[in-house]
Amino acid sequence: MPLSIGIVGLPNVGKSTLFNTLTKKGVDASNYPFCTIDPNVGVVKVPDSRLSALAEVSKPLKVVNTVIEFVDIAGLVKGASEGEGLGNKFLSHIRECDAICEVVRNFVNGDIIHVDGRVDPKSDEETISMELIFADLSTVDKRLEKVVREARSGDKDAIKLKSLLERAKASLEAGVPVRNLELSDDDKLLLKSLSLLTAKPMLYVLNTDEPQSAPDFNWPGETIKINVKLEEEIAGLPEDEQAEYIKELGLDQSGLDKLIRASYKLLGLDTFFTTGADESRAWTVKHGSKGPQAAGVIHTDFEKGFIRAEVIAWDKFVEAGSEAKARELGLMRTEGKDYVIKDGDVCNFLIGK
Repeated sequence: MPLSIGIVGLPNVGKSTLFNTLTKKGVDASNYPFCTIDPNVGVVKVPDSRLSALAEVSKPLKVVNTVIEFVDIAGLVKGASEGEGLGNKFLSHIRECDAICEVVRNFVNGDIIHVDGRVDPKSDEETISMELIFADLSTVDKRLEKVVREARSGDKDAIKLKSLLERAKASLEAGVPVRNLELSDDDKLLLKSLSLLTAKPMLYVLNTDEPQSAPDFNWPGETIKINVKLEEEIAGLPEDEQAEYIKELGLDQSGLDKLIRASYKLLGLDTFFTTGADESRAWTVKHGSKGPQAAGVIHTDFEKGFIRAEVIAWDKFVEAGSEAKARELGLMRTEGKDYVIKDGDVCNFLIGK
């Protein structure tokens, strides 16, 4: 199951148009608040020139990209954390995502209503940020009530969680997201069950008519500047014309490709490849994964049966021109169970019964 990015923002900022363009899924993107009531889900291929280069060498029957799931979540409004605009339902949809992409409006169009009657990217971002913080404060307060009682009994785990929740509460009350706290791996594990919204990684899409001249905002995450309507036009062209049009616009890649890659990076993912006559394929692993875990992504039984991996960097494989030539040149190396997979590795796994 792919990791998911929840697309959030105020109503009428371009969220559903962005989602439609990303996924080619025809969800309703009408011009009124709360048009999107249930979350729409689409799986998107991650563009990867390395995979294309490997396929050129292997000439496989099929090529399979790795994917990310995008979830189009209905527009939030001020007071969402208290149920305004069906807010509680929508916030619960965000909790199920692994990361958040916030779309912020920076275009003026009198035909498209702004929920607050004005275009103000800084204010819009603050509104969403505070609603997520208020929602997390409510979650933390409820859990603290229970854990305080448990801590009084001397339960060591409860005492530790109480201290952690108190830190989280102090941060949220100061308007600082939980993701900004210095947390150990154990701390993160303790907080995971709460599905705190502000603990999730965040990136921003500034939906603007002129991406190259749009202002910079000091938001706590990477900002991708995109003209969503233009991206919709590009995506509507035949695939062989898209690259040419992007080049005519003076760009090296589409804004969508930039966003997809940034989303992939945000999730802390690495890509490794398998390639041969049948298939060239990209696979996703969490950064820092070892050989057996990578083999387990291909098939769950492979992790337990992992013996060793033959590994070569993708560019060395392409330079060699074939797997046979790479072996002849001694470029393929053998790695054991403690090998940490590197982004761009091409792997063959030896699996025992």
